[in-house]
Amino acid sequence: MIKPKVLFVCTQNSCRSQMAEGLLRHDARDLFEVFSAGTKPSQVRPEAIAMMRELGIDISGHRSKSVEEFTGQHFDYVITVCDNAQESCPVFPALTTRIHWSIEDPATVEGSEAQRFEAFRRIRDELRRRVRDFIQR
Repeated sequence: MIKPKVLFVCTQNSCRSQMAEGLLRHDARDLFEVFSAGTKPSQVRPEAIAMMRELGIDISGHRSKSVEEFTGQHFDYVITVCDNAQESCPVFPALTTRIHWSIEDPATVEGSEAQRFEAFRRIRDELRRRVRDFIQR
């Protein structure tokens, strides 16, 4: 059976798209092939790794990837999780369904470690709700 391929895209591929990738892979089991990338990749944020670990999902082996690594590949769905990525995401073939989720960037939250973790936790939980809705469509 051919699984639908999903690519999550954000700007840095450091937290939102990484968490979405981990959530869909975990919650949908083997229903999809799941990837993530960024328009300006950096590195996976330790806060994202920690918040996913709270759910028993390990993304510590993930690396930040450029969307250019996926040029020419077919995806059934490309889901942008930030407004910047929506504007600068490369064009994918006409058969690709583009979905946009405008998700706040938890990496921009300043404050104590507890405040930053709470922002990442809130965004993780929002992503999980959207991922579960996506699975059920």
